[in-house]
Amino acid sequence: MSNLLTVERHEAKVKAIVTAHSALALNAGDSRVSDATRMVEFSSEAAVYRAAKQACLTLGFIEIDAECIAHAWQHLFERTGQFNAEDWPDQASDFGMRPWPRSDAFAACPKKLGLYAVLPDAAWVARMARAGVPTLQLRFKSDNVHAIEQEVRAAVQAVQGTDALLFINDHWQAAIAAGAYGVHLGQEDMADADLQTIRTAGLRLGLSSHGYVEMLRADAFSPSYIAMGAVFPTTLKRMLTAPQGTGRLHAYARLMRDYPLVAIGGIDSRNMQDVLASGVCSVAVVRALVAAENPEEMAASLQAAINANSYSD
Repeated sequence: MSNLLTVERHEAKVKAIVTAHSALALNAGDSRVSDATRMVEFSSEAAVYRAAKQACLTLGFIEIDAECIAHAWQHLFERTGQFNAEDWPDQASDFGMRPWPRSDAFAACPKKLGLYAVLPDAAWVARMARAGVPTLQLRFKSDNVHAIEQEVRAAVQAVQGTDALLFINDHWQAAIAAGAYGVHLGQEDMADADLQTIRTAGLRLGLSSHGYVEMLRADAFSPSYIAMGAVFPTTLKRMLTAPQGTGRLHAYARLMRDYPLVAIGGIDSRNMQDVLASGVCSVAVVRALVAAENPEEMAASLQAAINANSYSD
């Protein structure tokens, strides 16, 4: 590129990736931020890529996510012909995402799913549906096929006559057979599930993600919504990645703004406002409800907080 800005001329700006976005990477005040500014090196036209990757690694992103962000920043630089350290990449095209609308997209669900209760059995599904929780997920753990089918049918029956939308975690065959609203799958389950069959059956599809690469992997299937987490530490599931934090959640929400987005992981009444400020419109909770002294009152309180945030958008 004849008009490519020289590496030396923009060394200071590229280094500013670290300082300008330390809060985004959940490391505000961390000594590694200043260390990163000394570690960035420049020697070719791909300086933005290399600098961004080094900065993101220093800020705690796992390597595949650091590479993903770095490629996006390089694409942004090449597309615009300029670099601004204040502009964290958030355009779908810079991450290689396809434009909307898409002919292969799963059936749509509401943009704002509201309070999203993840529940262990059909009895809890019935209880929270009666309490007015708008979105529910049955996360029933069993190796017994008959028990799974029975629980899924009971959960689907439990929401009939209510406004609740019911997603079934993992058990997509039983969800189709019982006529559930949708299915939720984790990253490890996407390869095993027959997504075409789920789409043809008209069920909505929600997919989990835990960082940039997993968000892009989920986006490739054009699901109905994308869940992002774990936002805060959680003991309910062993996580391969560190808690993402609300800083990163802001960036994720901007990139995935075409989707209904669900934040999950360690969220309760104490930190919900910080989560909602990120731009997500839906919040998934587990222990905040099932471990509450009065789950119905807690559900009403959490939903009221989400509603108040929606009105202020």
